[in-house]
Amino acid sequence: MFLEFINIILHLDTYLQAIVNEYATLTYAILFLIIFLETGLVVTPFLPGDSLLFAAGAIAATRALNVEFLFLILFIAAVLGDTVNYHLGKYIGPKVFKKENSLLFHKEHLVRAQTFYQKYGKKTIILARFVPIIRTFAPFVAGIGTMSYGVFLWYNIIGAALWCGLFIFGGFIFGNVPWVKEHFGILIITIIVLSIVPLLKEAYTHFIAKKNRAQ
Repeated sequence: MFLEFINIILHLDTYLQAIVNEYATLTYAILFLIIFLETGLVVTPFLPGDSLLFAAGAIAATRALNVEFLFLILFIAAVLGDTVNYHLGKYIGPKVFKKENSLLFHKEHLVRAQTFYQKYGKKTIILARFVPIIRTFAPFVAGIGTMSYGVFLWYNIIGAALWCGLFIFGGFIFGNVPWVKEHFGILIITIIVLSIVPLLKEAYTHFIAKKNRAQ
């Protein structure tokens, strides 16, 4: 299972191209659903985000997809996903915090997102867009907290526009450069690694602080 997932990530352009060839315009709906679920449900943080947007932008550069429509569709998916996540946090968040880990839910991710939110405040909704795992849990935590939906929506829209714009148009511009095409798998892995750097830094800081308290 894990090896299959890695294989899909390494060859995301190939898999996505096959989906476009098979389903044509239905691809927009498939991509919409993936981005919506990745941002909207705390049980699906494992779905591709940054890498999928970049790969979709690269496919759009071949004219197989319309890049403007692609951006609009995935921007809406990202905004709606965070919106659903916010309201889920508002109504069921306190109950979820009492639960322990399960097959699909890991409480430590939620706690980590809460720590991230406490550190960066409202900016978390924008910054979290670029951090896997945190991206899925941040709006849920915001819903549990005191941030009003009006304020949240404003940051949600800005974050979604920056996230989708950067990766989709980045893929559109650079995705079909010969060197990028030849090393697409490595580039996707690099994007993922760079995305989780803030998360690793946060985890390291938390570990050091915990170690110091224990001494």
